[in-house]
Amino acid sequence: MALINTNKIFSKIKDYGELVMFSHTLFSLPFALIAMFLAADGMPEGRIVFWILVALFAGRNGANALNRYVDAKYDAKNPRTKDRHIPSGKINRSEPLIITLILYIVFVFAAYKINNICFYLSPVALIMFTLYSYTKRFTWLCHVILGATCAGAPVGAWLAVRGSFDLIPIIFAAVVTLWVGGFDIFYGTQDIDFDRKEGLYSIPARFGFKGALWIARGFHLIMWILLLSLYFITQLNLAYLVGVIISGILLIIEHYIVDPEHKNIMNLASYNINQFISMILLASSILDIFII
Repeated sequence: MALINTNKIFSKIKDYGELVMFSHTLFSLPFALIAMFLAADGMPEGRIVFWILVALFAGRNGANALNRYVDAKYDAKNPRTKDRHIPSGKINRSEPLIITLILYIVFVFAAYKINNICFYLSPVALIMFTLYSYTKRFTWLCHVILGATCAGAPVGAWLAVRGSFDLIPIIFAAVVTLWVGGFDIFYGTQDIDFDRKEGLYSIPARFGFKGALWIARGFHLIMWILLLSLYFITQLNLAYLVGVIISGILLIIEHYIVDPEHKNIMNLASYNINQFISMILLASSILDIFII
């Protein structure tokens, strides 16, 4: 009996991890860590690192759980998403709300443990986490708002260490906003017909497939230029520059292979390559800050 209960527990944890797309933490986390290391000019004290990580995981996963709850009605109608956890019945509709509430509380507590400015700004972050899930109902700028929400990670990490704003975290915020917004546009090209039918807003639904791709290209070009600018205004050196160049090559490949008719290719272009980009930038930054 104990074995059965254990299996059920692990199965539920797996479902929750898939519900909030836990693996997608690799998008904003590396940029937050880079900002944290730059702010500290190395490794911050262990207490700060711990609470930054707690805040990042709680905020991001709480927001994703809420997004799954809010979008459940549309996920059930969309052939591409009808097998997600809530429409398929794997998870009760109320469970994501409970997860969100718990993680939001953890997020605020983590901000409180870091410093006053992070604590005072935590309601702003919660508003952004919550707002994004509703943006497809009223604006095709939903992709940009998602990016801006994720951009809070490097800004928050910088504030956790320094306790004040600076140009560097603002540039990182712009990088993340444009980067996430761009690949979310890619992902949204799969739902052009569905979004138009349901009256949902998105850049692909508003501007069509080709128009959306050009907008995403513009986002990623500016994002790459901003990444390059950090080479000149921070202590990051050759390893980081190599990482930026490799990231640019991967962005070009990503734009080249986009094909909304093939789900595996879209997952590769929208998610897998971008996870690789963020990890390359993190690794190259760590080389510069700690080793070279």
